[in-house]
Amino acid sequence: MIGRLNHVAIAVPDLAAASDQYRQMLGADVGAPQDEPDHGVTVVFITLPNTKIELLYPLGDQSPIQGFLDKNPSGGIHHICYEVDDILVARDHLLDQGARVLGGGAPKIGAHGKPVLFLHPKDFNGCLIELEQV
Repeated sequence: MIGRLNHVAIAVPDLAAASDQYRQMLGADVGAPQDEPDHGVTVVFITLPNTKIELLYPLGDQSPIQGFLDKNPSGGIHHICYEVDDILVARDHLLDQGARVLGGGAPKIGAHGKPVLFLHPKDFNGCLIELEQV
């Protein structure tokens, strides 16, 4: 059901510093910051030959990323994202298998302009999983 790894998301306490670190120290192709108000984050995508890294920074005090950073002040891996062909078919299959879909189960439009869903980390070995329709 899952396809290729789309990205690994890392919550960061300083978006500009993290972007500069990837750009200057690692020589990465670092995109511009983009606000995603529906998700409460500002994101920066780093393009790699085989996938992407997504830097996440809180957009406002109610951001779920702020809660993550309160618990992990240095930042850290927040989630991994896999591609799926049909997000509704994937959702229904996962629900049938007993997985919990966060946010009521309705897909939202993600940072790439495509439907996304998040799966409860307790159902996947402590890892928050994002599914993105290709």
